[in-house]
Amino acid sequence: MPVPGQPAERARIVDAAYRCLAEARGASVSITDILTAAGLSTRAFYRHFESKDALLLAMFRRDSTRVMTELRELAASAASPAEALTALIAGMLAITAEERRGRVLALASADTARARGYAGERGRVTAEQETIIAEILAAGRADGSFPWTDPGPDARFVRAALGQAFDDQMAGMARAGATETAAQITAFALRALGARPAR
Repeated sequence: MPVPGQPAERARIVDAAYRCLAEARGASVSITDILTAAGLSTRAFYRHFESKDALLLAMFRRDSTRVMTELRELAASAASPAEALTALIAGMLAITAEERRGRVLALASADTARARGYAGERGRVTAEQETIIAEILAAGRADGSFPWTDPGPDARFVRAALGQAFDDQMAGMARAGATETAAQITAFALRALGARPAR
């Protein structure tokens, strides 16, 4: 049975971890750092997480699940496969230009990348992104709007281009802003898929 106050306690730990990771700017953060920021004890930490890795993975899992849900909703609400692909690409890159950027940077930290189980979680997210894109491409093949597509392989290529653009935006290495980059990737993808120009 949940103990009163424990969900709030867990939230304090998570919020403190985001703040510490953002402030560390790539440097390692300890459980002590996080608990000091949260104003909680070591005992409080271990009531919720078995290790720092478990905390970081829980944070990554929660945020990635939220993003995947948003992307699916964007795709589902679009009027056509072309609009769905456009919305998905724009939605993914918009994360780099919004208030969530700080959280994305925190979860892209070296601490998170070193966490045990991170590679598997990152692979799960990549596979889910490819699945969403492949579903859009398959719909376009079915209705004739993407006549040249082979959904499985093409989804991997689109996701790879999107992933590189996302990483470049987050690293500050992009040659254009998120909105312009999204438009460029979308135009390239639609040409490659044989999409008919909008009338």
